[in-house]
Amino acid sequence: MAFIPSRVKYRKVQRGRRKGLAVAGSSLSFGEYGLKSLGCGTISNLQLEMIRVIMARALRKGGKFWMRIFSDRPVTKKPAETRMGKGKGDVDHWEVVIKRGKILFEIGGVPREYAQNILRNVSYKLPFRCRFMER
Repeated sequence: MAFIPSRVKYRKVQRGRRKGLAVAGSSLSFGEYGLKSLGCGTISNLQLEMIRVIMARALRKGGKFWMRIFSDRPVTKKPAETRMGKGKGDVDHWEVVIKRGKILFEIGGVPREYAQNILRNVSYKLPFRCRFMER
């Protein structure tokens, strides 16, 4: 499962605002435990896939997890040793912009210590600090 959109309205986008507080998605909605971001940054589609594999392996015996984020922004990159100009580069990868206070992942149906251990392992893979949340 690749975390890229099947269709987009615009092929390339500008960087936009990457700091501030998350307005939507800042409270637990599905599971009993979650991982909340304490900083701003971006997560690529490859990082999301790696996190999905970690959570799927950890929850093989039982439980359910929800990913509250999806990589929907294209990131362009020009080839190495290319002169300036000639337009914007081709799409290199996809990412999701994370603002402070956003709930990233949720887990349900497992004991608290087990959920805390899984989400701690996931938070090591992220480029900003996170906090364990519970209902």
